[in-house]
Order: sequence, then structure tokens, then C-alpha cells
Amino acid sequence: MFWHNGELTDVVAVSDRSFQYGDGCFTTMLTKQGRIEHWCYHVERMEACLNVLAIPLPDWDTISLWLQQAMLADDKAGLKLHISRGQGGRGYSPANLLHPDVTISHFSYPAHYAAWQQEGIRLGVCHHRMGLNPMLAGHKHNNRLEQVLLKAEMDQAGYADGVCLDLNQHVVETTMANLFWRKGDTLYTPDLSNSGVAGVARRLIVEQAPDLGLNLESGTFKLDHLADADEVFISNAIMETAPVIEIGGRAYPIGHYTRRFQESFHS
Repeated sequence: MFWHNGELTDVVAVSDRSFQYGDGCFTTMLTKQGRIEHWCYHVERMEACLNVLAIPLPDWDTISLWLQQAMLADDKAGLKLHISRGQGGRGYSPANLLHPDVTISHFSYPAHYAAWQQEGIRLGVCHHRMGLNPMLAGHKHNNRLEQVLLKAEMDQAGYADGVCLDLNQHVVETTMANLFWRKGDTLYTPDLSNSGVAGVARRLIVEQAPDLGLNLESGTFKLDHLADADEVFISNAIMETAPVIEIGGRAYPIGHYTRRFQESFHS
């Protein structure tokens, strides 16, 4: 069961444009004891994508009420907010579609995240490459086929996740998280202007880095730039941060700054 425009249901219309074309966007939020973490940042990222897609913005006060009725009261859980352009329309044209559909679902906190946070995660390197799409880069639109295919590749290779490279061999992210690595007093993360998703946790880390005495450098990097990193970690809104202890067979220590960023999400 899920909530569709505030009503509990188990049915979604086949004419919904998200089903037909991936025409919409979503965000996934961490809740702690019935409270959404970083709600304002999630609203900002949704608005940014909705504006790019030219989908009318919803009434966020109404959305907030719907989320409150949908969320679990667990110490930690998740909410998924999904907005589609709506139902109908023949072909690709979005003309005259002015009533977006809002779908909300909840889920239990993934049990394996706690182990990753403490013990770290091993990453593979995806063989397939992500395309370049500056029109939609950074946004979490509803077409995630690249991530689906790359995650399937990692499943087959025996990795929980993997580093994704674009067509120019530049590091982008992992299939489910943003990627950071530190060398000395510089924290590196890929530029996402051509592909990838700019997550809420990524934004928080970028904002916090100077307070921890780190210089932040966002740019285009080949995989070998990570070879001599002092530490590597990944982030997303549900997991927050987790250390990376291996990439394609190369080992990395769990670093001091990874632990400090983890602590910052609990302060």
C-alpha cells in the first residue's frame, strides 16, 4: 500500500506519465522517530528538478501533511516522495497536463546500512559507462535505467555497490551513493554537471567540509586519482555516510574524517 494524492491505495494508473515515460522526479528521505531529516533540502532538490521538467510545483504544506501520515514512527526509517507529471496525454507532449500526481511510500531502515557504517563497504568498478546528459545531470528524475543496469552488473560480480564512470572515463558516483575521497587536507568529489545525482547528504558534506579544516575540490577525475587516497567514503540520505574499504581489489583505511562526517549527521 502507498499514498496517492493523500489517499491510501494499492493501484497506480497505467496512464501515469511516470510509468509511461519516467516523466517526474523523486527523493528518498530518512526519518528519525517520526521526523524527516533535512526536509528543506529535499524540497529544494525536488523544486530544482520539477523546474527543469516544467512540472508545476506542489503545495509543500499539503505534501508535508501527507508525509506525516505516511511515515513510520521507528527510530530510523525511510520515506519516498515521487511526483509525476500526471495522467494522460498521447505521445511525449506534456501540453495541457497541469495536475501532477504525488505518490508516497514508507520503508524500514535497511539493516545492512549499520554494518556498512561501522565496518565499511567493498566497491567494484562498473564496466558499463554512464552517458553524458547535462540537461538532466544532478537531478533524481524517474528514469534510473543506468543505475538499474549498473547495479545488476555489480550484483553479478558479487559487490554490494560499484564505482560508476562516464563515457570519458571520469568518476561520477556509485550506483546508489555519492563518492568522496581525501588526500591530505583536500576532500575530492566528482563534478556532476554532465551525469550523476547530487544527493542531499552530498550537499551537507560539501557544506561541512570547511568547518573540519578541509579544502573541497569538485572536478573531473579518472579512477587512478583515488589510488593514493588517505580515505574514501560514500553518502546518501538514508545511509548518511559509510567508509569504503576496497575499490576493485585496492584496500583503503577507515579514516578519521569519515568518522567525523558520520558524527556530524548525529549532532
